Amino acid sequence: MLVLRRDSGTAPQRRSGTAAQRHSQLDHLTFRDFPSLLDSGDLLVINDSRVIPARLLPKRPGGGRAEVLLVHREEDGTWRALVRPGQRIHSGTVLTLGADDRIEVVAHLPSGERRVRLVGDGGEDGVIARHGHVPLPPYIDRPDTSLDRERYQTVYATTPGSVAAPTAGLHFTPDVLQRIEERGARIERVTLHVGPGTFRPITADDPAGHVMDAEWYAIPEATAEAVRTCREAGGKVWAVGTTALRALESAASPDTSHLEPRASWTSLFVRPGHTFRVVDRLLTNFHLPRSTLLMLVCAFAGTERVLAAYREAVEQRYRFYSYGDAMAIL
Repeated sequence: MLVLRRDSGTAPQRRSGTAAQRHSQLDHLTFRDFPSLLDSGDLLVINDSRVIPARLLPKRPGGGRAEVLLVHREEDGTWRALVRPGQRIHSGTVLTLGADDRIEVVAHLPSGERRVRLVGDGGEDGVIARHGHVPLPPYIDRPDTSLDRERYQTVYATTPGSVAAPTAGLHFTPDVLQRIEERGARIERVTLHVGPGTFRPITADDPAGHVMDAEWYAIPEATAEAVRTCREAGGKVWAVGTTALRALESAASPDTSHLEPRASWTSLFVRPGHTFRVVDRLLTNFHLPRSTLLMLVCAFAGTERVLAAYREAVEQRYRFYSYGDAMAIL
């Protein structure tokens, strides 16, 4: 784990990510040391979203194979989904998964997604349980196995809905979480269901032209109250991962920084210039160039400092991607 600290002589940037911080200290720790970075009174906010086996591989009429990635369940019981090959799958198409299980394409959405209905014994849950595959990252070049349904989850994942794991949380074990609480820090939850748009690269020359896909999130009353208590006591609010950070910052009042409990959608794109209203410290993995995730980290810690830390990580052969190493930003 790479730890990026601000030099003690450098002015703090706790509320704003606009000023580049050139002076920093880099430490190399293992993740079992992570609890030592938290103080009594700090608050660790985790994302409890659980990855669902959202990838389905039905047959098209005529026998060709299709791929359907479930993105979000709608209130009417249909799903927003990405389908391939898109040019061959239209409204009214019926895709078959087995003798009695099928996917009905209900509508072609302006976004390019389809609205689909899962039909079979036991309803949609039964269809997903029988035919769903864990949507492993594309660089993992193997079919998913039954073990991936638990391995590609955080130990605290409880709320189904993501198509990718909030990977900063994959480092935690029950023992690490217990030692954090033993230090007097508190742990609370938010939910943000990770969608495929999170990983869509920025192709626009001006990042301001990049549009984030909306993702559903929820801030419980207990978490909002814990943030208030932490703030009043002078503690630090830690976000575990970019998803927890986006959920917290999306629910913060722009005028008072008060955190509102809510369940809603966010398309917040955190990039340099963003004013952070809730999060003081961040645990995250290492992200790819031209990604919204890397821009978020640069907004939080300053672009020059982050790129210097990434150069150090590359020299020290840190691992990137979902199962890679962690970076703690103080």
